[in-house]
This record gives sequence, C-alpha cells and structure tokens, in this order.
Amino acid sequence: MRQSKLRATHKHICDDGSRVALTECLNAIQDGRVLKGEVHRYGIRPESVIIYGQSIGTVPSVDLASRYESAAVILHSPLTSGMRVAFPDTKKTYCFDAFPNIDKISKVTSPVLLIHGTEDEVIDFSHGLALYERCQHPVEPLWVEGAGHNDVELYGQYLERLKQFVAHELVNL
Repeated sequence: MRQSKLRATHKHICDDGSRVALTECLNAIQDGRVLKGEVHRYGIRPESVIIYGQSIGTVPSVDLASRYESAAVILHSPLTSGMRVAFPDTKKTYCFDAFPNIDKISKVTSPVLLIHGTEDEVIDFSHGLALYERCQHPVEPLWVEGAGHNDVELYGQYLERLKQFVAHELVNL
C-alpha cells in the first residue's frame, strides 16, 4: 500500500512542473524512507528494487539511492539542483538549496541510467550531463536527440533503452 502512495506522490510532483512546493518534495523523501522500511519488513532484497525518478521526482530518488542499496537507479530528465534550474550560472551548492542532486549523486553506489532530452526547455540538458559525470557507476545514458522535457517517452528509443537496461545489463552487472 505504501508503494502505491509513493508512486502517486512522485506522479503528482512530476505533473506539477516548476511550481512544486518544497513540502511535497520533502514528503516524497519521507515516503521513500517509509518505503525502505516496508522493503526491509517484507524481506524484499535491495537487488530487486529499481529506483526511478522523473524531473523533480529525481530529488527524492537520488536522496533515497544515496543512502540505501538498490539494483539500479533511473533518472529521467534530472536536475542538478533547484538553484541551478532557477539560476543557470550557479556554480556551487548553497545551504538553502533544498534539491542538491549534484552533491548526492556521487554517493549512489548502484548503477545509474540517465535519460534526458537534448532540447529540454524546463531542465537544461546540461543537468543530465553534469550528473552523469559525477556518477560512481554510470551506464550508457540515453540522450534523446530533439526531445523536450515532457515527450522523451514518446521516442521509440526510450522503451528500448529501458528494456535493454533492465532485461540485459542489470543481469550482467
């Protein structure tokens, strides 16, 4: 039951775009912690869990993955930090930046698949590149040529890359 609530929280956050309330994102992080407890309680092995986050939903996903083991992490149109989205020339993380993916991604020990449209009008493609460069265990990313923020999954290579990653690459890692 908690798992479906977590999915709903992530969906709500993603649909709200750039007007996401800080409390909603922090609630999703708390839901992720609850989910971790549920996984442990029911004996689900970490290598059976794939953490997936899209857009602002990558914030609780990276937070969770930076502290807990999982089979893999998939980040779809991720942001490096809230400040860097609002102020693209920002070069460092400030203490008041509530979404510091750029600082947490290096703590993720699972394989990470990054997916980003090259023409993303909400979160610049450079965010995906910067996160990719800081990953401990990046796999071949999917940079979708010509895709924006909300249409990556409409391109055929999106599902093909996900299937390849889950069905073949994770098995061999």
